Amino acid sequence: MEKKSIPLIKRLLLSPLSWIWESVYFFRRACYDYGIFRQRSFQVPIISIGNLTFGGTGKTPFTLWLAEYLHKRNKRVMILMRGYKGKLENSSGLITSGKMMAPDPVDYGDEALLFARRLEDATIVVGKRRSENLSFYFPKVEPDVVLLDDGHQHIKIKRKLNIVLFDATMPMFRYRVAPLGYMREGFQALKDADLVVIGKADVVSAEKIKTLKKFLQPHLPVGVEFAEVGFRPNGFYNAANELVLKAEDIRGRKVICVAGVANPQSFYKLLEELGAEVIVTESFPDHHYFKPDEINALLSYAKSEDALLVTTEKDMVRIKKIIEDDTIVFLEVDIQFLSGEEATTKVIDSCFQNLY
Repeated sequence: MEKKSIPLIKRLLLSPLSWIWESVYFFRRACYDYGIFRQRSFQVPIISIGNLTFGGTGKTPFTLWLAEYLHKRNKRVMILMRGYKGKLENSSGLITSGKMMAPDPVDYGDEALLFARRLEDATIVVGKRRSENLSFYFPKVEPDVVLLDDGHQHIKIKRKLNIVLFDATMPMFRYRVAPLGYMREGFQALKDADLVVIGKADVVSAEKIKTLKKFLQPHLPVGVEFAEVGFRPNGFYNAANELVLKAEDIRGRKVICVAGVANPQSFYKLLEELGAEVIVTESFPDHHYFKPDEINALLSYAKSEDALLVTTEKDMVRIKKIIEDDTIVFLEVDIQFLSGEEATTKVIDSCFQNLY
């Protein structure tokens, strides 16, 4: 466990607020458990992909993998998501992947457009009132399975399977409920977990993984499986989604990195591991809507240094809304299982046994 800890004065000041936050979430979950609040049920398997912490745990690439796996099993997939920071977040909107269209990230949010681009055949529904949106769009789509993106706290909808992700790179001392730490709710919420996926497991030591598992195990139901995943870089693409460089071709190239994601350090580290010469990193808040002068300044510097301006796939969705330039590319990644793939597919397949 990391030696660094939270200063005493901070613990004394924030612990009462943290206790109140945790108690509210505990009471809310208990109200659903005991039927005080009613969960809505739907005649379709619902798989939640979520986490207990704020920030990036790799939910987007894992959801992509899951949707692709289900598509290969001939399942019609609907992804139900909030559409964070999109205009339709407070209402609803639908995108069908693989269609000739150009939806706006300002309306749908960046992740919905990423799913639409990457997936072969899926329906993406955005809007924070997810149970109402599912009721409205279900007859129109008739999906075989619904993926509830970032859904562990969205317990109004009854689900068949709960997948909970953790970021292996997050220091252990941050596993405290906000505002004292980075957790959305307490560990009691893990009682509903069916599978735990440890993301970014390829960039930490085996000892760190072992410590994290030991830390989580007492809060999990008996028999819950673990899976460990890392990122596999596919290559560098331009704003038109055309392959510009293979992953290995970035070695020795000068790059300027720009990212508006929750944990950009893992992105920067991946570029360094690929052999890129990272000369500047520029980080913005998660889901940041870039301004032309922010990108133009970086682009001008990149051209003066004969460097590429490299961003993430989610960021490119927003960047290309304001500027397209061949010097700007994004790194496309997929997950790769380091362990637990067979257990993961077995748990997923169990959703379709004895349905009704």
